Amino acid sequence: MFDAEDGILYVGKARNLKNRVSSYFRASGLTTKTIALVSKIARIEVTITNSETEALLLEQNLIKELRPPYNILLRDDKSYPYILITEKETYPAVRFQRGAKKGKGRFFGPFPSGGAVRESLNLMQKVFLIRQCDDSFFRNRSRPCLQYQIKRCSGPCVGMISPEEYQRDVRHATMFLEGRNQAVMDELGKQMDDASARLEFEKAAEIRDQISRLRQVQEQQYVSGMSGDADVLGCAIQAGGTVVHGLFVRQGRVIGSKVYHPRVSVEDSPPDVLSAFIAQFYLGGAREIPDSLILSFELDDREALEGALAAKRGRAVNITHKVRAERAGWQRLAQTNAEQQLASHLASKQSIHGRYLALQDLLGLDHLPERLECFDISHSSGEATVASCVVFDRNGPLKSDYRTFNIEDITAGDDYAAMHQALTRRYTRLKKGEGKLPDLLVIDGGKGQVAQAMDVLQSLQITEVLVIGIAKGPTRKAGFEVLISGETGDEQVLQSDSPALHLLQHIRDEAHRFAITGHRARRGKARRQSKLEGIPGIGPKRRRELLRYFGSVRDIESASIEEIAKVSTISRALAEEIYAALHPER
Repeated sequence: MFDAEDGILYVGKARNLKNRVSSYFRASGLTTKTIALVSKIARIEVTITNSETEALLLEQNLIKELRPPYNILLRDDKSYPYILITEKETYPAVRFQRGAKKGKGRFFGPFPSGGAVRESLNLMQKVFLIRQCDDSFFRNRSRPCLQYQIKRCSGPCVGMISPEEYQRDVRHATMFLEGRNQAVMDELGKQMDDASARLEFEKAAEIRDQISRLRQVQEQQYVSGMSGDADVLGCAIQAGGTVVHGLFVRQGRVIGSKVYHPRVSVEDSPPDVLSAFIAQFYLGGAREIPDSLILSFELDDREALEGALAAKRGRAVNITHKVRAERAGWQRLAQTNAEQQLASHLASKQSIHGRYLALQDLLGLDHLPERLECFDISHSSGEATVASCVVFDRNGPLKSDYRTFNIEDITAGDDYAAMHQALTRRYTRLKKGEGKLPDLLVIDGGKGQVAQAMDVLQSLQITEVLVIGIAKGPTRKAGFEVLISGETGDEQVLQSDSPALHLLQHIRDEAHRFAITGHRARRGKARRQSKLEGIPGIGPKRRRELLRYFGSVRDIESASIEEIAKVSTISRALAEEIYAALHPER
């Protein structure tokens, strides 16, 4: 479906085209969203396919490529993460893997999130002491790293464990990932007894501690079935929000869950949303397709979805909503979570709206503010100064519009000059039409920083942006902040339970967090950079020759001009430049 400007509005499939299209043009019974879609339709194009499965695959390819505004759109299109145990190595490694299965080895998963994988890897480090380092790091060790010192690795890089013993630990880790925990503990128990019989009591104690840690892990796991892989999907819809909750079961064990908030425009019922979600979720990327999908609702196009999923997977896939016993428990759990997540999401949206209303009342605005921007400055004693700009809209943080500014050519530690530079760069661009001006500019700081903001806006002749500052009060505690008017300079202290204050605290804290993140990244990059890199005429080859001759940058700093000039690729004039760059104070 196209609009008058030939923009694509919606992509859909239909077994009966006449019935499907005419359903959008009924005289009554249409939802507000469908009416909005129909009002924009200028023409409709049709592509005929050989089967409903083929139509489904084409639909998902077009949705992924064109992102039509009236189709369900998923924001999270990342593939599942896995755990990889490498093969064909004397000392295999255990690794985090996402995307295509390119590594040589055995894959375990999929896991619902990267956090679930890292938690499992952390657990395996403690229990089995298998290395997780990169091969280049592993091959170039001359002594054990910190992981060995804190008893999270057995030190295979320097031969602290024999290949046979290490392979045994790898086999136990593999059994653990396969869910055969009891078999692992039985083997370890036998090894402990054998070590005790040989009077190797320290070794027996180590194995005992390993069994204890493994038993704790087993007690923490929730096992609700004996076998089977399934994704369990629940769906809840209310005015203002849609939630799909996925529960992921592997080998009969619930390994995690995840919440999705798809953007829904035309699909209104839970079965419609689930149908569109499943097609886009599994057919649109490199996601693992399980043996079965357990849903909270029956789907009209179940057979087409099963055919498309089976074609992609290469094996049959079962989609069902009629289940019993443990699977019925998973089904109820997924649906309950979807409903609770939706209620929480809607409550959060209502809370944000209430805070905006309170802010409108506080500032005496004629209309509800649509867009807020907040600036903050971060540095370490003047080093690596960074300014942050965070943006909020009616839904809260708008992270795609966040910006950082590396501040240059100011006196170290001059926050006023830093704020002036950041605001000038930001609003010069906005004045040129490179972005959208905010309704309200929030400055994290006192009257000095607010004055810088007013000066920048006046110089750029921007009059439609309201400016306020939020400064810490005398106690510097949350809830006692002082608001400063940009126009009058008047100060005001709000009640600590004011929704308007909570909104301003939220955007101020977010600006502070984002500024610190940018500052640390810039500072870390600067400290990793060699002092030789900024000197004109000193490229990689000459840096290499200097370091080979002197041994370190510190020795180069201690050298005289004559000593630097002794390097074969360095002339006397270049040696003087190097000396001057390394000793700017002289």
